[in-house]
Amino acid sequence: MELYDLELSGNCYKVRLFLSLIQKDYTLIPVDFLDGEHTRPPLSDMNPFKEIPILSDGDLTLRDSQAILIYLARKYGGEAWLPTEAGAQAQVMEWLMMAENEIARGPNDARLHDKFGFKLDQALAVKKAQRVLALLEARLESRDWLALDRPTIADIACFPYVALGHEGGVPVGDHPNVAAWIDRIKALDNFITMPEL
Repeated sequence: MELYDLELSGNCYKVRLFLSLIQKDYTLIPVDFLDGEHTRPPLSDMNPFKEIPILSDGDLTLRDSQAILIYLARKYGGEAWLPTEAGAQAQVMEWLMMAENEIARGPNDARLHDKFGFKLDQALAVKKAQRVLALLEARLESRDWLALDRPTIADIACFPYVALGHEGGVPVGDHPNVAAWIDRIKALDNFITMPEL
């Protein structure tokens, strides 16, 4: 199994983190993002969207961190990380969609602007990030984990860009439930970190 990776990418990190949590061996292949390696063959052949991460497992090649998490959870992580029961699975999927949408367009975009100089609407990204934090704070008011009564890939998918929000001017700040959730994830067996966490 090979993971094409950028160390500072939260989307790549969530895959590395999950692989560590389930103790699955893989080969890490750093991608020279600044030189545009991901935009040229062979990587652009593996992912025509020209993005990373890319996971290769035997004959299967996957793009998109949420899809990769689903695959790894289903194939290697067991029922605990992604249940097969319809209702429980749907609850996990709700949060994967939040990671792909609201979190990506909120805390992630704010970080892309501040840390990497991407030209986007910073004020809108911060507004969306603040909404994300408010939603998470309310969700975590009376529960430890986002989807179920245990950590799932929902938590892993949502974690990186929320925890890195300070790099986009959106720190967890006065959201104690979110801060406690971040600490619970960091306390999981086999947790690994990334820069600025």
